[in-house]
Amino acid sequence: MKVLGGRAKGKRIYVPKGAVIRATTDRTKESLFNILQSVEGRSFLDLFAGTGSVGIEALSRGVSHCVFVEKDPYLIKAIKKNLQHCGFVDQFDIIPYHVEEGIQRLAKRKESFDIIFADPPYIKGLVQKTINLLMKYSILSTPGIVVIEHSPRETFREADNKIVLSDQRRYGDSMLSFFEIK
Repeated sequence: MKVLGGRAKGKRIYVPKGAVIRATTDRTKESLFNILQSVEGRSFLDLFAGTGSVGIEALSRGVSHCVFVEKDPYLIKAIKKNLQHCGFVDQFDIIPYHVEEGIQRLAKRKESFDIIFADPPYIKGLVQKTINLLMKYSILSTPGIVVIEHSPRETFREADNKIVLSDQRRYGDSMLSFFEIK
């Protein structure tokens, strides 16, 4: 796994041995950023950040600020190591909490994001829960986009017609679902 574009292109992403994660593949990540097109100058939130691969890709491609939300201390160390290895010393924040508490803290700080990416553990009902939390705490800028990577077998519904599914793309055992505020 490596950074695919931007100023840190080619840098390897460290994945700790024994880490129980399902990392976003390079193919899926490349497709995501091709669909998003330019992210330069935008704010980015990486939920269920894991090793930070997607948020680091966003930083490499020019986002103005990226926040990583990850609860596992082992993975937080990996995010920090990857940020340092890729040359990012600022423009980011790490929220070391479970996603629900992380979103609550960001809402209390009155932060909002142009792009929110979430990659929750598969088949645990967390896609729906994440959509509901994002709508409850209103941390998505208008206009803004939410992208959730999930299993194609996972079902969910739009949140009270406030957020609508605008696109879906399948990549093997993963699906990217794109949502926009209505």
